[in-house]
Amino acid sequence: MDSFDLPRRLTAELLGTAILVATVVGSGVMATNLTHDVALQLLGNTLPTGAILVVLITIFGPISGAHFNPAVSAVFMAKGELPRAEAASYVAAQVIGGVLGTLIAHAMFALPAVEFSLKIRTGGPQWFSEGVATFGLVATILAGVRFNKTAIPWLVGLYITAAYWFTASTSFANPAVAIARTFTNTFSGIRPLDLPGFIAAQFIGAFAAKSLIGWMLGVEQATAAQAKSETAA
Repeated sequence: MDSFDLPRRLTAELLGTAILVATVVGSGVMATNLTHDVALQLLGNTLPTGAILVVLITIFGPISGAHFNPAVSAVFMAKGELPRAEAASYVAAQVIGGVLGTLIAHAMFALPAVEFSLKIRTGGPQWFSEGVATFGLVATILAGVRFNKTAIPWLVGLYITAAYWFTASTSFANPAVAIARTFTNTFSGIRPLDLPGFIAAQFIGAFAAKSLIGWMLGVEQATAAQAKSETAA
């Protein structure tokens, strides 16, 4: 990442998030066009999403870190690995890229450019599912970075593939993607009214993972000890 300037990193975040959302929305449209079986529709939405994550993290990871996710960027900011101003720019690029991805998917399937979703996704179980989904995603990333960094693309792709099926919310686990999905009244959409609960749950899950996984890996203690030594000096 250090070898790429901020504009290139932001372009990677915007483009990567756009392709990710275009895949999520587009595969959902294709699935509903091909079958009325809801289980097959979900499968048709799941497999392309997991696959594209492997591709995107592999090609953009060396440039920007391949966050594509405001919750992930916020965690790395809190860990001191991403300056606050850059984190804000990452989030802006991710949100813009996500909305652009929805527009791209709609254009490919001859749908209206913007169609606000009417799909209801709300309630305690849905919010809890998003917290669990994002907790697992961030835990996967943090532990993966520590133990097997080269496997991150596969770890994240496989985790999201699984989480689509074991969570009641189908694992958005990403505020930028959630925002983008309010602009599509298709299989993958979410009502704008339901968005705040999802985003809150995602950030709670992300920072819970940061705290617990950081403690498990000894990161939090090391950071605290370093801060104490710097203060004493």
